[in-house]
Amino acid sequence: MFMGYYFDQQPESGHQEQDVLVRMNGKDFHFLTDKSVFSKQRLDYGTALLLQAVLKDDFPKTGRLLDLGCGYGAVGIIMKKLRPAFSVVLSDINERAVSLAQKNAIENQVKSVEVIQSDGFSDIEGNFDVIMTNPPVRAGKKTVFRLFEESAEHLTPQGRLVVVMRKQQGAPSAIRKLKELFSDVAIIDRSAGYWVIQCQNPISSESL
Repeated sequence: MFMGYYFDQQPESGHQEQDVLVRMNGKDFHFLTDKSVFSKQRLDYGTALLLQAVLKDDFPKTGRLLDLGCGYGAVGIIMKKLRPAFSVVLSDINERAVSLAQKNAIENQVKSVEVIQSDGFSDIEGNFDVIMTNPPVRAGKKTVFRLFEESAEHLTPQGRLVVVMRKQQGAPSAIRKLKELFSDVAIIDRSAGYWVIQCQNPISSESL
C-alpha cells in the first residue's frame, strides 16, 4: 500500500465531512466529501474539464463506462445522470472514497451504478467502452503507468480511455507511455495547464 492520503487503501486520518456543490450541464449535484479523499474542497478543475470533454455531443452516449479512481464519485455519478444509457462502474482503492461514492449516488438519486473497492483492475470484471480517469499522480509514475496498461487490457475493440493530467505533473511523459499502448492518442481538450488525452485502438489487441 502506498503511504499518502487519497490513494491509501484504508485512510487513518480523522473525518471532516463537508458538502460540495457542482453544477454541470445545467444540473446541480451535491457531493459529500471527507479527509483523505482527492479534491475534497471542490470539484478539481481537471476533473471538470474531463467531464466536459466526454459530455460533448460527438462522444458516445451508450455502453459500459468505468470511473477509474472515482474518489467521492463525481465523474461516474454525473455521467450516469447526464448520460443514463451508460452502464456505469465506479472504482477506487480508498475504502473511504468508495463509501462516499455509494452515499453520493443515493444523494443524487442515481440508481444502477456499481461501486467497487479495487486496486486498479484487481477486482473489476469485464471490459469497458469508456474508461475515464484523473490518475493519482502523487502515487507515482509506476502506479499511473500500471493503470494505463491495465486500462488498455480492459477496453472493448472500439473503446476509449480518456485521461486528464496537468502538463507540469507529467502529461508529456504520460503521452509517450500511452503511445506505447495505443495506436491513436490525441489531446482533445486543454485548459489552464490541464490536458485531456483520448486513447483508442490498444496496440496489444491489434497484434493478436
